[in-house]
Amino acid sequence: MKNRATAGGLVYSTDAGRMCPVCRNPVAQCSCGQAFVPKGDGVVRVSRETKGRGGKAVTVVKGVALAAEQLADLGKQLRTACGCGGTVKDGVIEVQGDHADRVVELLKARGHGAKRAGG
Repeated sequence: MKNRATAGGLVYSTDAGRMCPVCRNPVAQCSCGQAFVPKGDGVVRVSRETKGRGGKAVTVVKGVALAAEQLADLGKQLRTACGCGGTVKDGVIEVQGDHADRVVELLKARGHGAKRAGG
């Protein structure tokens, strides 16, 4: 039977957010030098959410397999192209407003396998 300490380790902490699986520090303070890239199925999903935002629509981009710095750059490019604000949190890009169709086109133009998710 495996020891719990070697079975996988801490992935997320409510105090610090995402944790590096190698050095077990918060991703923002990773000391091992390896870029943490979340693994997925290779499909970038773009959806529109209003839950928990006072009825305001937000375009959410999930599943982009990029390092944190590259993800922040992509988020900035998407926000600039849509002419709006937004943020990047925990590997998810949020763009203010309902721009799902435009974001899918921009991601496909940059070589990502993007598709529309949700309604």
